[in-house]
Amino acid sequence: MLSPTHCAIWWRVSSSSIFACTNSVILRRRAGAGDSVTWSMAASEAHTVTFLASGQLRPPFTVGCPGFSNGSATFNGTTCATSALLFKGDKFTVIFPVAGNFKLVCLVHSDMTSTMHVLDPSLPLPHDQAFYDDVAQSESKDLLGDEDSSVPKHHHSGNSVTVGHGDIAATGGGSDSLSVMRFTDPDITVHAGDTIEWTNEDPVTAHTVTFGPEPQNLVDPSSNVTIDADGGRHGVLNSPSDRVHSGFIQAAPQDRNGLAQAPPGVTRFRVTFTKPGTYPYICSLHDVLGMKGSVIVLP
Repeated sequence: MLSPTHCAIWWRVSSSSIFACTNSVILRRRAGAGDSVTWSMAASEAHTVTFLASGQLRPPFTVGCPGFSNGSATFNGTTCATSALLFKGDKFTVIFPVAGNFKLVCLVHSDMTSTMHVLDPSLPLPHDQAFYDDVAQSESKDLLGDEDSSVPKHHHSGNSVTVGHGDIAATGGGSDSLSVMRFTDPDITVHAGDTIEWTNEDPVTAHTVTFGPEPQNLVDPSSNVTIDADGGRHGVLNSPSDRVHSGFIQAAPQDRNGLAQAPPGVTRFRVTFTKPGTYPYICSLHDVLGMKGSVIVLP
């Protein structure tokens, strides 16, 4: 499933009824100072609508400003405002009492950014609704139609599965991102004693490989996971009724000047199957989008 995350949320300017994709498909989005903008979730993937104060350290999505606003917030550029996690059907409104240029981010997806241009009420909006609709649809079509987006960038030999992949593209107002929420070759057949390796090739999005019920803590691996010499995580299943959870497997964030170097990301998870049987598994973050698979283990 191709999911253009930059179009997962749409916003509405209350006074002029303009809709556009959040992630800077439109280079300039303008609302009169004092107007409100409502973001409406159109995808099951979790997002936040977050405006940080200038120079503020980016917090985890579990922490917020700290704290979260429920349903609506006011942002004037000096105090952080953020929603909690938003899912399909949820809405969040932000009121802009002063003119200015403000950066919008999603705390879940580090490369999902945008710029909000808030004009003085005396200034006209530069475009009508049809313009924003046309550009949003054109950019979405181009991103989804990328000839490289439907196949993995790398091919692995042996018992291996790619855990999603994606692309990042920059615009004048922010970053667009596309993620494929699928396991490539999700159904694989091996023999007892074999090991399968799952590799996340998405530059931003985290995934999990989960056998058995979803744990309450999705971030960390289950207690029966060990670390291989190359930093990859490793589990062993002795029966289809056993459970093991990879925790988040995700690329390291991009290093930036002025910030401490990030440690290498954990992008690989291996499972050794000692007994025959059928072992279903999911990505605990994206199973509702169809990210599922199974391992058939022969004698």
